[in-house]
Amino acid sequence: MTTTVGLAVNPAAGRDIRRLTGGASVSNNYAKRRTAGCVLAGLTLVEDVDVLVMPDSSGLADRIVDDAPSELDVGFVEMSVTASGKDSRTAAEHFEANADAVVVLGGDGTTRDVAHSIGDVPVVSISTGTNNVVPTPIDGTVAGAAAGLVATGAIPADEATIRHGAIEVDVEKATGATSIRGLATVGVLDRAFIGTRAILDPEDIVGGVVSRASPAEIGLSGLAGGLVTHRPDEPGGVGFRLAREGATGTRVHGITVPGTLSEVQVADYHVLDDGEPYTFEVPRGVVSVDGEREHEVQDGLVTLRPVSDGPRLVQIESVLEQAAHEGYFRA
Repeated sequence: MTTTVGLAVNPAAGRDIRRLTGGASVSNNYAKRRTAGCVLAGLTLVEDVDVLVMPDSSGLADRIVDDAPSELDVGFVEMSVTASGKDSRTAAEHFEANADAVVVLGGDGTTRDVAHSIGDVPVVSISTGTNNVVPTPIDGTVAGAAAGLVATGAIPADEATIRHGAIEVDVEKATGATSIRGLATVGVLDRAFIGTRAILDPEDIVGGVVSRASPAEIGLSGLAGGLVTHRPDEPGGVGFRLAREGATGTRVHGITVPGTLSEVQVADYHVLDDGEPYTFEVPRGVVSVDGEREHEVQDGLVTLRPVSDGPRLVQIESVLEQAAHEGYFRA
C-alpha cells in the first residue's frame, strides 16, 4: 500500500520586516528549496512513498518537484494559487483527506494556517520563518525520515505525536462579531491599524493568551514564560495583562524579537483551564495572532480561550530514537 506525504513550503516565510529591525536570520527561497530537497531525501528511508507538494506562484515548488529523488513519486496538489495564507489552508484540506503525514516549511503563521484544516494528520513543522515558537529548527533530512516513519506506520502516530494547544478568539464590536483562531500566541496591541504585520515594540502590547509558555521562546510565549512554564501539550494556557500608563507590576525580561531583550511590567497573569475565558475591553487596538497583526478592533470586547484541539505535531527526535531502538536502522 502506497503512503502519501504532503509537503507545504511557504515562499513568503522568513522575509518580513523583523529581518531588518532585529537579529533574525534570513530564509530565502534557495535555502527553503535546499531544505525541502533534504526532506525528500529523508523520505527515501521508507519505501513506496508518494509526495504531494503545495504549488506556489514563485516557482519554488516547481524546482522542488524537478529536483526530487527518483525513488519518490512527487507531484502537485491540484489547487488554485492565491499567493496568500489561503494556499496553506487549501493544501491542508487536501492533505487531511489524502495524506498520512505532512511536512511544513514556514513559521508560526504557516503552521497555524495548516493547522486550521489538517485534522488529525501528523505534522512535521520545520522552522523557516521569523520568531518561531512551534516549528523546529532541524535538518530537513532528519525531519523527512521522521515523517516517513510516522506516515508508513513504522512508528505509530499515537506514540510519535503530541496534541498542541490552540487559542480561540471572539471579537465583539458594534459592527458585528468575528471569530479567529491562533496556535501558540494571541496578543492585544495598542495600535490603531494593522500596518506592518510584525510586533516590534513591547510598549504596544496590552496583553494576551498563550497556549505554551517558556523563557526559552521568543515573543509573547517568552514573556509569559518568565512567570510560569506551560508545555505545548498541557491543557489550558496562560493569560497576562501588562501594566499600562505608569502603573506598576511584576518586572519580567523576555526576548521579544531576535536580538532584543526587553523588560515589561506584568500587572496580572493567570494559568487558564481548557476553555477558560480571558477578556480585554479594547477602545482601540489590534489582535495579533502568532506574531502577525490580523484584526483591527475599536470599542470592542476581545475574549481569548485556550483549547486543546490543535494539530498533532510529530516529535522528531523521539520517532528516530524509537525506530533505532526497534532496529529499524540496522542493515
